Amino acid sequence: MRARLALAASGERCELREVVLKNKPQEMLAASPKGTVPVLVLPGATVLEQSLDIMLWTLGRNDPLRWLAPEAGTLDDMLALVAACDNHFKPQLDRYKYPGRFADTSAGGARELGAQFLLELEARLASGSGQLFGARAALADAAVMPFVRQFAMVEPAWFESQPWPLLRAWLAGWTASPLFERAMHKYAPWTSGEAGAVYPPA
Repeated sequence: MRARLALAASGERCELREVVLKNKPQEMLAASPKGTVPVLVLPGATVLEQSLDIMLWTLGRNDPLRWLAPEAGTLDDMLALVAACDNHFKPQLDRYKYPGRFADTSAGGARELGAQFLLELEARLASGSGQLFGARAALADAAVMPFVRQFAMVEPAWFESQPWPLLRAWLAGWTASPLFERAMHKYAPWTSGEAGAVYPPA
């Protein structure tokens, strides 16, 4: 999702191949044996296999919304927050969503650990800026938001009852945005031999 958001924000056109991970196309595995999404194959056969790498690549080519230049802080500051999300919050999100897959913690324990990160985001938003690094959205917002959304969807009533009103407003603003709607556009699963869809959609 965050790779799609950045591609849409940059206006970079690509051929999108929607895959069903239970039936991974051989073309995907040939490009990226790790077998997870996203995968971006660039001209010259360079392959980007991490969503953050795709974000940085496409925004490095074209950044009309200035996502790499936040109003407050620096790109390095944003990357540090994204790293905290990816390395600490995301593992707890996985345990919260899929407790049966993990023997090392309970869903409730993972929820509370994940909530600590969300309270940090609430404190950051409390500056009155509206976004994580100023009044204007930037890379960190788009990189963190999809995981906050997943967390909120596990137990919506519980999420709504927590002391993070600014975070809820931030998330609602993102999910109601035209950019998010474009990134969430549904595509039919890709079939080998067929052309992919043009992304972002017009």
